[in-house]
Amino acid sequence: MRFSASPGARFGLRSVLTVVALAIATVPFGLLSFLVLSRWTPLLAMDIGARDDLHRYTVTHPAFATAMKTLSTIGSVRVYLPVFVLVVVWLLYRHRPRTAVFAAVTVTGSAVLNAFVKAIVQRARPTVADPVATATGLSFPSGHAQAAVVTYTTLLLLFWSAMRAGWRRVAVTVAALVVLGIGLSRVALSVHYVSDVLAGYVLGAAWVVAATALFDAWRQELRSR
Repeated sequence: MRFSASPGARFGLRSVLTVVALAIATVPFGLLSFLVLSRWTPLLAMDIGARDDLHRYTVTHPAFATAMKTLSTIGSVRVYLPVFVLVVVWLLYRHRPRTAVFAAVTVTGSAVLNAFVKAIVQRARPTVADPVATATGLSFPSGHAQAAVVTYTTLLLLFWSAMRAGWRRVAVTVAALVVLGIGLSRVALSVHYVSDVLAGYVLGAAWVVAATALFDAWRQELRSR
């Protein structure tokens, strides 16, 4: 005999899994924030050591510096924002307004959240002699790292059902490599500490989980009317 869960039970299970996933993502971020605010010595030593070592390597390897600048540009708002504007327009053209709202809110909300957290933590950016690149604003968490996680995860969610299994593996691999590369570029260019990048990753993951859960709840509510 086969048993199938009711829609309410399935939604309840998804809710529990969402809470678990959100906790897994937010606990590391909370810990990193606490350690940064308390200026925990081992974390500061790791950040400064990685900053200095990567800076020395970047300065003495022009090809690597160019690659890092390219990855940093790929992860910038002037690249991913036009992409998502096109995606939202395409979704509206395909008569998928709710999915378009999900994409727009997820991306713009992440940027607002990042600015809010930066204003609370108030961490200055790294400083080095002979900088390869410069950046303005505050440092924690990395906006590039957070945006990379949010951007590529959202794109995967939007187009997942349209991809075959083989292409899904390729897409996940490429997305992961680009996200890691963007994070590395921010440290190599001495505009972020390692902890900034890690915090951006986990905050971006937590935001995507929360946005997806809210969108799912909204969709269930509309269906129940």
